[in-house]
Amino acid sequence: MDVRQIYAAKLTSADAAVMALASDSDLAMGMAVAEPPAILAALARRAEAGTLRDLRVWYLLSQTHAGSTILRRDLLGAIRPRCLFMSGVERALIKADPTAEALIDFVPCAFSGSPRLLRDEIALDACVLTVSPMDDDGYFSFGAANDYTSVAAHCAKTVIVEVNPAMPRVACSTPLHVSQVAAIVENHIPLLSFAEGAALSEDEAIAAHIADMVDDGACLQMGIGNLPAAVCRRIGNRRDLGIHTELLTPAMAGLVHSGAVTNRRKTTHPGRSVYSFAMGDEPFYRWMDGNPEVYSLPVDVVNNAAEIARNDRVVSVNATIQVDLQGACNSEFMGGMQHSAAGGQLDFVRGAYGSKGGISVIACRSTAKGGTVSRIVPSLDGPVTTPRNDVHWIVTEHGAANLRGKSLRERAELLIGLADPRFRDELARGL
Repeated sequence: MDVRQIYAAKLTSADAAVMALASDSDLAMGMAVAEPPAILAALARRAEAGTLRDLRVWYLLSQTHAGSTILRRDLLGAIRPRCLFMSGVERALIKADPTAEALIDFVPCAFSGSPRLLRDEIALDACVLTVSPMDDDGYFSFGAANDYTSVAAHCAKTVIVEVNPAMPRVACSTPLHVSQVAAIVENHIPLLSFAEGAALSEDEAIAAHIADMVDDGACLQMGIGNLPAAVCRRIGNRRDLGIHTELLTPAMAGLVHSGAVTNRRKTTHPGRSVYSFAMGDEPFYRWMDGNPEVYSLPVDVVNNAAEIARNDRVVSVNATIQVDLQGACNSEFMGGMQHSAAGGQLDFVRGAYGSKGGISVIACRSTAKGGTVSRIVPSLDGPVTTPRNDVHWIVTEHGAANLRGKSLRERAELLIGLADPRFRDELARGL
């Protein structure tokens, strides 16, 4: 049968498509931009009607589509979130109703480990996701969300796709064929858009320190937020930069536009910017669409430390919440609760250090809560996201410190120097 005929035979409504999903089952939801809004709304309607119960939904980094449908407070119970990375959606739920925390199951897992978890340990019953339109050979592209989503789509027993023309078509190693999906839903709406806001003065100071560490030929990984965007704005005059990153952003695309990124010096996928998922705005998605210079891979490949280290001069930039005086970082726990997750921070810290000439940078403002709380602390309030053994550079607005080869006392002295001056004497008294 022709692929267009297969497509037409599987095309249906969202409500009809989700009738194939059973209660007491495990479902993976596409990540971030790949959340399928029409399908999620149909799932919510089934949960409301009582025809879908104990649906365990596995996901990272939920967004507004999930927050307004299956992750509504009144549906928790019928829907059982199995969250691998907390976002503002879960935090808002818990803030509005603290009892919701008991109904959201947070599952600690490195981002790089999520594909194996879903493929080998969960036995997924279903996967729902947004994809790009089908090509002439019958393949859908994962577009802005390869990450764990592609692996889940290839291993789940039932796959339901939401085809959105706004999803960019991006080359990848394992596209999804129409013969592999159970049902197709079409939904022509704009993709979720994420703006890069203006950086605060502290962020600009931190960005200046980090930019000084980026030389021509460096291979970049940048985390999410205003700080990495500020760094990118400062290195537009570099030459022959490369990109190998879990998250691709408009700021990084700007480095391609400026000519700073050529990817010529990369060992892996030379000439291409490699990423696992992308978040940006409509012009950014248009730039990605059909662009032969961008390439997506699953996160267990992109975030594999050995794969990262194959490129020379990797510069990894990530953020943290707290740094203790020995150099350990808590990047996921704040205010007595899980705030986000480990993500891929440690993967890139280790990958960058294994790279010839590579460095990893973990950055944070020196204070929180309007300057009343120090982020440099005697001991962490939460789990260790990046151990002291692995930390390389720590940067605040007050400077940068290389902790490699430093004793515990030397580390403490360097880190106190990165703290806000109002807290330095107090921290020094603890030595």
